[in-house]
Amino acid sequence: MSGKKSDDLVSTPDDLEKNVAQPNSEAAAASANSDWGRRSMVTLALTVLTSSQGLLIAMSKANNIKYEYSYTSANCTVEFVKCVISFIALSQVWQREGVTEDNRLSSSWEELRVYPIPAAIYLVKNLLQYIIFLYVDPPSYQILKNLNVISTGVLYRLFLKKKLSSVQWSALVLLALGCTIAQMTNQSEKVLSAPVMGILFAVIMALLSGAAGVYTELIMKRRPSRNVNVQNIYLYVFGILFNTMTIFVYDYDAVVGKGFFHGYTAIVFIMILNHALSGIAVSLVMKYADNIVKVYSTSVAMILTTLVSIPLFGFRLTLPFVLGTSVVSVAVFLHYTTSSKK
Repeated sequence: MSGKKSDDLVSTPDDLEKNVAQPNSEAAAASANSDWGRRSMVTLALTVLTSSQGLLIAMSKANNIKYEYSYTSANCTVEFVKCVISFIALSQVWQREGVTEDNRLSSSWEELRVYPIPAAIYLVKNLLQYIIFLYVDPPSYQILKNLNVISTGVLYRLFLKKKLSSVQWSALVLLALGCTIAQMTNQSEKVLSAPVMGILFAVIMALLSGAAGVYTELIMKRRPSRNVNVQNIYLYVFGILFNTMTIFVYDYDAVVGKGFFHGYTAIVFIMILNHALSGIAVSLVMKYADNIVKVYSTSVAMILTTLVSIPLFGFRLTLPFVLGTSVVSVAVFLHYTTSSKK
């Protein structure tokens, strides 16, 4: 009897292994669920915020002809707002966790020297976003913007060395085609007669958008434990610096002569806040997901915007929209089905 009791009290190595493995597996499952939830939230935020970007820029033009405000000052303000929001978020992290090696602002030049590159690329890309509306109308812009889908996929493969399967490549092409079809209207033929400069700027902007996103993801994931708010502040400080230099070099008379906030309206301030929050959402997607997720979320944003427009603005569903939405849905299904099998 006593022997049996002693046997029950003694744990074998196998029992100990099981006891240790069970909490570890539970912790891993909890971490995976947390990561999935975080990725879903930032992707949803990016989808919602980017759905109105082009519309807000177009609405900010006076009489739908020209910008009464300086878009270089607006771009600089966007970078400043992003920096302020990131610093507030970082301050909250300090209050909760204290200052640690991963969330302190002090750094070395070895870490900082990579941030000017994406900041400069984003500067040119964001300025082009304003300039292109001087050559093309919003429907044409939305169609040309789909070039970003393919350019991101190519640059993602070249620079991050991450392979996409043939099914995922096919899904990306379907995504670009689906978005283009869904955005076709009676005025879509204008894109074929758009000025050469407008098309050229659209191609350049697509390449820059893909390059900026891929390089930012590379930086964000270079040190996974680094707090994302610290990384954002580094990026936005260089963005403020480059935008300020651009104002003095190219727009000094308009900004200094008339005033930094000359021509700003309520729509302009809403547009700036939208761009700031979108930029932060993009960096969070780069940190916790990847560029391909960003491409799909921004594409789905177009569909959500149109669906919301039905009750708000009396938008009527068209055959191209229904067909395009169907193609986009198939593309999203193919991509995520393939991803889940890896």
